[in-house]
Amino acid sequence: MPSLDKSVGLKVLETERLVIEKLTTDDAVFILGLVNEPSFVANIGDRGVRNPDDARRYILDGPVDSYQRFGFGMLLTRLKSERTPIGICGLVKRETLEDPDLGFAFRPQFWGQGFAYESCAAVMKHAREVIGLKRVLGITSPGNRGSIRVLEKVGLKFEKLIRLGDDSEQIKLFAADF
Repeated sequence: MPSLDKSVGLKVLETERLVIEKLTTDDAVFILGLVNEPSFVANIGDRGVRNPDDARRYILDGPVDSYQRFGFGMLLTRLKSERTPIGICGLVKRETLEDPDLGFAFRPQFWGQGFAYESCAAVMKHAREVIGLKRVLGITSPGNRGSIRVLEKVGLKFEKLIRLGDDSEQIKLFAADF
């Protein structure tokens, strides 16, 4: 099982209002709540996280494993002022997609305040300037207007409808070339 050495700095990015950092198992309670939000389940999917142990496993097998394998992954987004966790944002490398995709999810009480855009813009800049990616994708369900607006605002353009698997729903694929 992957581990995360806490002696290595957790902060990855900082914006005017946000600190964006690597997830650790200490974030399990927040992740448990986030991935069970009705909006998360409806737009992203049910991750089967039902208790804090499941959340710790989800963090280790997902983001922490991704940090170690690819040098990037989903990151915890906190308000800089209070250090309150409000969501996640980062890059995901899926086997079914050629390039990494930008992902994000926020607790509903933090929607409509520009946090998704602010964190996604920082992740996109980091992907281009630090990680050195040449292309970043974005995927979302066709009816998720809020996510579509964020993807477009950070420079991704709609390319086509795709399916991630044979039995999956069609989703919109967006892309940005650097």
